[in-house]
Amino acid sequence: MFQKNSLMPGIRLTNLILALGSAGLIGVGLYFQYQLGLTPCALCITQRIFIIAVGVTAAVAALLGVRYGWRRVLAGLGMLLAIIGGGFSSRQLWLQSLPEDLVPACGPSLGYILDAFPLKDALAVLLRGDGNCAEVVWTFLGVSIPGWTLVAFIGLALINLWQILRKA
Repeated sequence: MFQKNSLMPGIRLTNLILALGSAGLIGVGLYFQYQLGLTPCALCITQRIFIIAVGVTAAVAALLGVRYGWRRVLAGLGMLLAIIGGGFSSRQLWLQSLPEDLVPACGPSLGYILDAFPLKDALAVLLRGDGNCAEVVWTFLGVSIPGWTLVAFIGLALINLWQILRKA
């Protein structure tokens, strides 16, 4: 569980912590959605997908107890997914920083887009965001939800980087 002569968690335990942390982040998002009534925008949904992907990658690594080479591959994939997810958080933060007259128009609901448009067009909306994504609906310490999500993605990426660089 812990490495010999160290207080640092072992590789499998670190992957388990990553997976549980990702599940916790999704739990917070669901709490915001269902208890606080905050409807997630397209970019919020995209960020959730990347948090889930990082968590699944870490869970696979934890459950399989992958050998040294595969550990690095899965940690590299987890780091890449976290970096891409952080890019979507950054995109939403940029949209939130725009002056009101430069904010893109709000589009139809995500449910309508998925029902009415081809998958390619629906994915484009998810990846680009719209005016709904520019609305700041909650802050903590002056930082909005995508700001905190960016902090989480940075942490997930750094832990995965540590998993790549650490000795077996």
